[in-house]
Amino acid sequence: MITEIAKDVYWVGVVDWAIRKFHGFELSTHRGSTYNAYLIKDEKTVLVDTVWGPFSDRLIANIREIIDPAKLDIVVATHAETDHSGGLPVVMHYAPNATVVVSKRGRESVEGHYHQPWKFQPVQTGDKLSIGKNDLTFIEAAMLHWPDNMFTYLSGRNVLITSDAFGEHYATDFRFNDQVDQEELYEEAIKYYANILTPYSNMVSKKLAEVLALNLPVDVIAPSHGIIWRKDPLQIVRKYQEWAAQKPEKSAVILFDTMWNATRLMAEAIGEGLFAEGVPYKIFHAAVSDRNDVLTEIFKTKAVIIGSPTLNQGLLPTITPILEDLKGLKFQNKVGAAFGSYGWSGESIKHLEEHFAECKIPVVAEAVLAKWQPKEDDLARCRELGRKVGLAVKAG
Repeated sequence: MITEIAKDVYWVGVVDWAIRKFHGFELSTHRGSTYNAYLIKDEKTVLVDTVWGPFSDRLIANIREIIDPAKLDIVVATHAETDHSGGLPVVMHYAPNATVVVSKRGRESVEGHYHQPWKFQPVQTGDKLSIGKNDLTFIEAAMLHWPDNMFTYLSGRNVLITSDAFGEHYATDFRFNDQVDQEELYEEAIKYYANILTPYSNMVSKKLAEVLALNLPVDVIAPSHGIIWRKDPLQIVRKYQEWAAQKPEKSAVILFDTMWNATRLMAEAIGEGLFAEGVPYKIFHAAVSDRNDVLTEIFKTKAVIIGSPTLNQGLLPTITPILEDLKGLKFQNKVGAAFGSYGWSGESIKHLEEHFAECKIPVVAEAVLAKWQPKEDDLARCRELGRKVGLAVKAG
């Protein structure tokens, strides 16, 4: 159902209640998502973003409730990923004379996706486009989270449309932040940041400072996914500033996988050591835990402690994807430690500590390696590992 988010500004997007995996199968979306598109009526009619391709017909139907799609003058493509631009070919079929406004990098990416001779108008930060009583001002937002992303600001209505920034994968029957469960909202918002935007945190901080320095009055922040921020809209900007600083909680995550429960017993003993130092912790069994949820918890925490048995002189396969994510996401201000069990060789802790080094996560306790099932002295060493990590967490 279409929603007026400001005078003559309408949400015409689609709620996808069913989707459970995003970016192919890369990101879990337990609560579904939305594909937000915004229609602006002025002397010229503007559509900012479309929807994922399979929902194109529903987008057109929503637009028809307000205007004939053929009367669209401008289509702004803030980002070329097909969850935003997939409906563009259908929209342009109905509005062949519309101008497609893109960032300079967006010209390359949109053309690269669709290979169509549309009338493009590339813009850069500070460019303005009069649409009648109001103007559109464009702000390049490179690496939030692609090089082609940009924001679109509607003067007169004080609406900032932010593409991927400030969104979350969250399907609800309401459109605005003050209408939904706040705990759910922020669970999804931090998960979105941790799993997508963390590698670009330095650029996020700089871009936020640049946008705030423009002193634009903002009554509404309208992202491409999830809810629209109308109550204290800058609250999510402040949260992004906090998350981009990557100042973790004084807590720990223990991640393990096991074949015959040896590393599980070790993980629990490490938790006892953390508890003895008064440091909160969570334990995740990699084989049965959602990878993106685990990464969100690692993003929030100070210490990450990882354990695996040795398999084929390496690690259990469930552990390696998260290790690759740790490297790619470039989490900062962490400390780490490793543990593992073995029967015949015992290389797992070596591989884990090498990976910590690649991720620039300093190891703050000597790794514990137990042969076969851990004996009491092995578990005592695990408790000591937990205590040492706990001391490092409290120190800083």
